[in-house]
Amino acid sequence: MTEERIITIRGLEFHARVGVPEEERATPQRLVADLQFAAVLQPSDLGDDLSLTVDYHAVALRVDAIASETPRKLIETLADEIALKLLLEFRLRWIEITIRKFILPQTEWVGVTVRRLKAEG
Repeated sequence: MTEERIITIRGLEFHARVGVPEEERATPQRLVADLQFAAVLQPSDLGDDLSLTVDYHAVALRVDAIASETPRKLIETLADEIALKLLLEFRLRWIEITIRKFILPQTEWVGVTVRRLKAEG
């Protein structure tokens, strides 16, 4: 494919229980994510029809729901789970997600980026 539309969600705030120490997972903490993804189908004319693309509002709501499902030690695990579930549940060709966490002293934030492609078949 030589042309594609890339949808971006930047600065999506949500809360999750994440951290290696048990105390850190005791209460949900604020996380911020940036997502970029492309729909599997890329018609040249969308005809202003949402069903021909990906509903980014639904994606944002799903990220929040996935994050609150269960505590995790690593933001890497959370990013992997979000990416894989979104690939399965939405018609995505690929997704890239960066999650930022505001826990380490003397830093603005720490984060992880994962990029996943839809499995062929």
